[in-house]
Amino acid sequence: MWRLPKRWVRRREPELRRRRAAYALPTLFTAGNLFLGFLAIVKSLQGALAASANLGPNPHLELAAKAIGVAVVLDGLDGRIARLTHTVSDFGRELDSLSDLITFGLAPAVLALVWGVQFAAADAPVPAQHLMTAGYFVAFLYLLCGAARLARFNVQVNPVPKNPGRPDRKYFVGLPIPGAAALVAAVVYACDAAPLENWLWATLWMVLLAMLGFLMVSTWRYRSFKEFGLLRPRSPLTVVLFGSLIYILWFYTQPVLLGMAAAYVGSGMAVRAGGLVKRWWRPASPGAERQIG
Repeated sequence: MWRLPKRWVRRREPELRRRRAAYALPTLFTAGNLFLGFLAIVKSLQGALAASANLGPNPHLELAAKAIGVAVVLDGLDGRIARLTHTVSDFGRELDSLSDLITFGLAPAVLALVWGVQFAAADAPVPAQHLMTAGYFVAFLYLLCGAARLARFNVQVNPVPKNPGRPDRKYFVGLPIPGAAALVAAVVYACDAAPLENWLWATLWMVLLAMLGFLMVSTWRYRSFKEFGLLRPRSPLTVVLFGSLIYILWFYTQPVLLGMAAAYVGSGMAVRAGGLVKRWWRPASPGAERQIG
């Protein structure tokens, strides 16, 4: 039986090892994403116990918000690295989806409940259990909508939104779950992680969570930014813009992160509203006018 020469086999062994290492690289980013979600849940629970004695800035809740924010960055990198190294696989796709459900679904729901509802219930004019029950429901609703959003994305072969924009741009159908989690973490971080004490603010916070859940299961269009390649040459203006962004992030971290997260969440609503206005003011065709007359 004919076999490959031994020197050819020896040459292929380093290539196979490099190939396996390339497959492991995006999985490591996904594992880091999952660890940050686990850390955020643990720190949220620790923050609930620590805030019972002091309702000021809570370092545990602040660390939980930071962990979710860093996880958003890692989630954007693992897919890009998999595409750059040509190591996209079904296993990695499913692992990434399960990690997203924990890190951007369960962890923000727990953080939102502890920071925004738990301690405001004591100041509510209604019995505290009613506000807490509403908080449990809204947090679970956020988690359920996030799970439905991920499941819909996984089963869609060609996830094209109903109102597609320019053909050279890629879009998500509905708000991506990392975008919703980023806004939750940015709000907590911008408020110095001091738990809410007023029942009115807690009510508005629950309205925001419910709105994020609706946006995740909606069919509104959100930019994916997948067309921006990491290896493409950049113009000097792009370098200046990125440098300016790093500068303002360094000195004004909290408001800038909050503004970026809110702008992305609001972009889908703005595009949807613009489409409705455009269709409303679009002049009727001559054929339609004759039919009306």
